[in-house]
Amino acid sequence: MKRLFSILAIAGMMAFGTVNATTNANTTAATTVATMTQDDAAPAAEEIGFHQELKKRFIEGGPGFMGIVLLCLILGLAIAIERIIFLNLSTSNTKKLTQEVEDALASGGVDAAKEVCRNTKGPVASIYYQGLDRTDEGLDAVEKAVVAYGGVQMGQLEKNVSWISLFIALAPMLGFMGTVIGMIQAFDKIEAAGDMQPSLVAGGIKVALLTTVFGLVVAIILQIFYNYIIAKIDSIVNDMEDASITLMDLLIRQKK
Repeated sequence: MKRLFSILAIAGMMAFGTVNATTNANTTAATTVATMTQDDAAPAAEEIGFHQELKKRFIEGGPGFMGIVLLCLILGLAIAIERIIFLNLSTSNTKKLTQEVEDALASGGVDAAKEVCRNTKGPVASIYYQGLDRTDEGLDAVEKAVVAYGGVQMGQLEKNVSWISLFIALAPMLGFMGTVIGMIQAFDKIEAAGDMQPSLVAGGIKVALLTTVFGLVVAIILQIFYNYIIAKIDSIVNDMEDASITLMDLLIRQKK
């Protein structure tokens, strides 16, 4: 987890640097193309203009707060990507697994069913294995084991998700803080000059608004990933609950 987290964070930083380098290269190419034909250079100029504008606005927002908000985005995306990969690997065909366990119970007994669960990845297979491992102790012991291990599996699914919600809340708060500081700086300039001139306050207000916008954009991006992760966890948890009930039914029928 820590290793993957570091790799993704470094990749995000490198990607950001690559965008800047690509922007500079594209600017030179756009200048050359513009001398050949105006119509062909128009789409390229528009794309370069967007990147240059994004870079310009980021620099104008100030390296302090904008850098911290960018760090929130990189760390939040790193955790989100790690969780999405983990949840996708944890997703399994519950109906197929249940059928295989039922067939194994009918043909080879509990040991054969445990072998099926041992060779299958995912939290549902792990819960099945823990329940089958305690069939000799009675159905009550099986039920307790399934419930207890289900809670353990749920904790693993939700691991580090709270950090994403922290970054979602932190990014706009940092943006608003930058806004407040920018407004304070603007009023300080007015006080020092002793005159209400638009040029004195325009820079501070612009910086204030840029930090707010960037913080909100980061929060929106992370919120989309967060909602997807939560929905994925809910889906897996529902499969775990249904599978637990099915396992108890299978064991009850086998006892009869």
